[in-house]
Amino acid sequence: MTPDSLYVFALIGVAGVLMASNRVRYDLVALLVVVALVLGNILTVGEALSGFGSSVVILVACLLVVGEMLERTGVARFVGDLILKKGGSNETRLLVLLMVSSGILGSVMSSTAVVAIFIPIVLKIAADTGLNKSRLLLPMSYAALISGMLTLIATTPNLVVSDELVAQGYQALGFFSFFPIGLLILAVTTVYMLFWGQSLLGSRAPQAPTKKRRPARTAADMWQAFQLQGEVNDFWIGGPVSLEEIRDLKARGVKFVARRRRDRNRQRETVLFKDGMELQRDDLILVNGPLEILDEMASRSDFTRRSATGVRAEDWRDALGLADVMVHPEASVIGNAGSDALGPDYQELQTLAILRSGAPLEDLADVRLQASDRLLVLGPWDELDDLISQQDDFVLLSYPKEREDTVPMLSKFSVAIAILVGMVVLSAFNIVPVTIAVLLAALAAVLFRTMPTETAYRSISLSTLVLIAGMLPLANALEQTGGSALIVEQLLHLVGEANPRVMMGALFLLTAALGLVLSNTASAVLVAPIAITAAEALGVSPYPLAITVLIAASAAFSTPVSTPVVTLVVTPGNYVFSDFLKLGVPLTLLVGLTTVLVTPLLFPF
Repeated sequence: MTPDSLYVFALIGVAGVLMASNRVRYDLVALLVVVALVLGNILTVGEALSGFGSSVVILVACLLVVGEMLERTGVARFVGDLILKKGGSNETRLLVLLMVSSGILGSVMSSTAVVAIFIPIVLKIAADTGLNKSRLLLPMSYAALISGMLTLIATTPNLVVSDELVAQGYQALGFFSFFPIGLLILAVTTVYMLFWGQSLLGSRAPQAPTKKRRPARTAADMWQAFQLQGEVNDFWIGGPVSLEEIRDLKARGVKFVARRRRDRNRQRETVLFKDGMELQRDDLILVNGPLEILDEMASRSDFTRRSATGVRAEDWRDALGLADVMVHPEASVIGNAGSDALGPDYQELQTLAILRSGAPLEDLADVRLQASDRLLVLGPWDELDDLISQQDDFVLLSYPKEREDTVPMLSKFSVAIAILVGMVVLSAFNIVPVTIAVLLAALAAVLFRTMPTETAYRSISLSTLVLIAGMLPLANALEQTGGSALIVEQLLHLVGEANPRVMMGALFLLTAALGLVLSNTASAVLVAPIAITAAEALGVSPYPLAITVLIAASAAFSTPVSTPVVTLVVTPGNYVFSDFLKLGVPLTLLVGLTTVLVTPLLFPF
């Protein structure tokens, strides 16, 4: 072992300790590695920073944009709602649906985002059905981890391994190259959780909160806080309603708030109800008024009340929102009439009520705005966001709790599906390189207005990119100093001329062990070149060994801190460290055995 290789091994050890301690951010550790490689005269400045020019970094950035598109357009929530509908209260069926859905969805978007989306869904299922949430959350997070074994773009280590194959002169992995292996592992894990995992996950008493938190206000709470009179209902329109009938209902105290109508594409468009608007068959309207008048409307053949109590909020929450705002002391709108409180630039917003010194004001047309008046504003979420951005005029006091469940671009649902399918087709059939396919998908997400350009940039996690770019040169350093050759030599010494499957098993254990202290990306960066060199030394194809590394990098089942995908469920599921050891260690070995047995059948030696 040369002094340089000893220096690199020591650097890997220090990086592992820092990452495992959770006291230093992973991206900062990666930057420290870059600096240490240069100061130790292991790599030149250009070589140490070469990771920032890697195609993997661009690919990951674009995938984060695509994942944001799937969230903003409701694709991810659609899957969750489907689980609620199909799963019912049957725990076995729910477990299978959760694991399959999180696995498949995670294959085309961030698995961390998938878990974050599914946690409230699982908690709601548990609350509605009385099922034990701890028996659902951990299996769901494990399936999200396994999603990294399904497609090339599912997780960064896959891209690292494929890139290393290309760098060594081999053909890149295809989009679905290892999908059958990952699908089998997902099925095996599902069976494992049904027959073994569930017996180990008993009841968990909920943790006592460390401090009391004020619950978020719902839209109904805000409505009451502004002391608005009457009830709120929504109605289907069964036939044409004349303007005269609408005026008559208004005169009796009914306020028509909003209307939903299908457009040419059969998508429902929501608009605030304005004077002169008509109603026709199949419209959906939101109204406020005295209960007796609303009951009278419900008795008519042309009005069908959709809910016996209140409103079907899920039909309105994505298009319409509420905001409790305060007039800034130096606002330009001071002195405006209450009925025109927001000015001419916000015609899509409506002021429902005004509080002054805690008391509601009557007849907004006769009111003149004053500093510190509170307004309850109704309108599209993007218009509300734009209003709040005018900080010289209005100060946001609160949004309703329902804002957390909104999908801001639900109207682009079909566009997002088309973009996703296009990306998969371009990649799967090698029409263009994977990097270009994903880059085109990210561009299309912006060009087809599923999100503003600024949102696309915000969705890109710089810390993730820095971690990848900073760790990539470490593999080069290991190669240049002879460290990789030394590891391969020791592995060959241990396994000798045995069946290459023994080498696969050794590489799986090495990658999985490194993944406990390093990030899965860092472990793939280090072990991928070792696997290829070992394959060449054995005179076999590098693909079975490379696939083994790829799968092992996503097998972080044994601790709650090795990846955010499982860390996220610790608190809501009330898990303890031993839960991960009892379930994760046997599962890791089972996945390793499955990988070693099956991979050579698809990728012969």
